[in-house]
Amino acid sequence: MTIDRVELFLLKLPYVHPFETSFGRESDRTFIIVTVNSSGLRGYGEVVAAQRPLFSYETTMTAWHVLEDFFIPLLFQEHLEEPEDFAAAARRYRGHPMARAGLELALWDLKAKKKGFPLYCLYGGTQREIPAGVSIGIQDSPETLLDRIASYLEEGYQRIKIKIKPGWDHDICRRVRLRFPDILFQVDANGAYSPQDGDHLKSLDEFSLLLLEQPFPPYDLWDHAGLQKRIKTPLCLDESIISAETARQALEMGSCRIINIKVGRVGGIVEARRIHDCCRERSIPVWCGGMLESGIGRAHNIHLASLPNFSLPNDLSASRRYYVEDIVEPEIMLTGRGTIRIPEGAGIGITPRDRRIAELALRYAVFTAKSGS
Repeated sequence: MTIDRVELFLLKLPYVHPFETSFGRESDRTFIIVTVNSSGLRGYGEVVAAQRPLFSYETTMTAWHVLEDFFIPLLFQEHLEEPEDFAAAARRYRGHPMARAGLELALWDLKAKKKGFPLYCLYGGTQREIPAGVSIGIQDSPETLLDRIASYLEEGYQRIKIKIKPGWDHDICRRVRLRFPDILFQVDANGAYSPQDGDHLKSLDEFSLLLLEQPFPPYDLWDHAGLQKRIKTPLCLDESIISAETARQALEMGSCRIINIKVGRVGGIVEARRIHDCCRERSIPVWCGGMLESGIGRAHNIHLASLPNFSLPNDLSASRRYYVEDIVEPEIMLTGRGTIRIPEGAGIGITPRDRRIAELALRYAVFTAKSGS
């Protein structure tokens, strides 16, 4: 499976609705699509780094630089074809997991297409439909939030997640629970609180939350462990978990009872599966988090979430949840059961719209073994 060329496309897509977290509000998303080409087949990956270094230190421009100057040359210099081999070789470079993941995902897609299998068959997935949850950003008013929740419940989503921050938390949760007493309901702080907010966060126990996600900043396993001892709501870590090693450390310290796995955050499928297996051995549930991906990244997430320990509803919404027009066909759709079916075609199982991707490209580059770029 000799790699003929690698392509990078920088794209921007507008959101259906602005999306606000404790980091701020955004109305569109800029991201990178990676393609790996071999013998007439093309594998697709997505780099989930954003324009600004908020969720992560990575950005679209740092990812482009690292892919162009390090990861793609590594692929050609060492004649790497298997995604597992690329993952092992790329470990020599520190950090930049989102850039690394985008290229690794494209290699996985290409490998599955070569074999004629859906990706979940390569991963050992056991589920054919994935329970879908929806993530809702901070809204202009509580009334707008409640109406938006109602509309998503009508569409069939099995779980509601809302973003919180100081000043938009306890009263908002109370309003949600009063109107929707029986829903699966979780909240995500994106690290907006400090250990001094422990008593306030403990007050969220009264709302029977499925989980409280990432209350403190990334990498703070110690203070998360202290908070988990004080509250009954299960803590879930996201930004803090960057590898199977940090997952193991967090669980041994009692820093959380649930882990959110994001492929881009941990550097690819190889590491995501290691985290999944680490948690499964300890009977710790996991779920697949989203980064507002296009249909390409979303399809990759769906295949990952087929693994058996993804036992909670995932942030795997339909394409129309975020984008008026996606870059794949068919678009990702929600079933009437509040699930998303795993595509059965080879690789990611859906067809990227190459012409639309090319038309949307703000920047494009092609790399070959012969030319370098």
